[in-house]
Amino acid sequence: MVSRWQNTTLPLEREVQPDTTQLDNIKTQLDLVLLALEALVGIGSEAVLQAAEELNLQDLVSDRVALWRLRQSNPMRRGTGGRKKLDIDEARSLVLISCHLAQTHQETIRTAVLLLEELAEQNRQPHQAALLGDYLDQFTNTYQERMTADNLSTDALSDLALKLLVDLLFYSSPQGSRRLWVALLDRANGSCPSGR
Repeated sequence: MVSRWQNTTLPLEREVQPDTTQLDNIKTQLDLVLLALEALVGIGSEAVLQAAEELNLQDLVSDRVALWRLRQSNPMRRGTGGRKKLDIDEARSLVLISCHLAQTHQETIRTAVLLLEELAEQNRQPHQAALLGDYLDQFTNTYQERMTADNLSTDALSDLALKLLVDLLFYSSPQGSRRLWVALLDRANGSCPSGR
């Protein structure tokens, strides 16, 4: 299916197909990227499906049920009712959709990252800015509601949310989908903790 990805910014290197464990890691990371977007800008399934249509990926992400099943493929998700294996083309599709949504909301992402930098320079906590406080609260609440308990503290969840926020800025760039795809492959192999 090489032709499907020829006109995208996703690398078509002669990569080794991810094994089951690596795909599990990719599924988890993709779901977290979408969760961060959801928490920051309030995207829902309609926005994801609209993006899939705009990118001609509706055959892989066709409706709410298909999207829910793809998101449920994250092994960290609560429940097993809709879980399915995520194949490589579905993973690539979610990368393109995530980056398309990040580009659409780049101004909000950039504003949030600038606020984060300003607060850090002033030795102030991120919660002290309304935009960041709302994002952190929404991310933490949604994560705790949807993911299995893994003993992550509120501070650890805040750190994860802020790291994902900075990553979103990179993923909203013109080469964002390439960056996200490479980061996912590197993380799946345990070689890129930074995500970039």
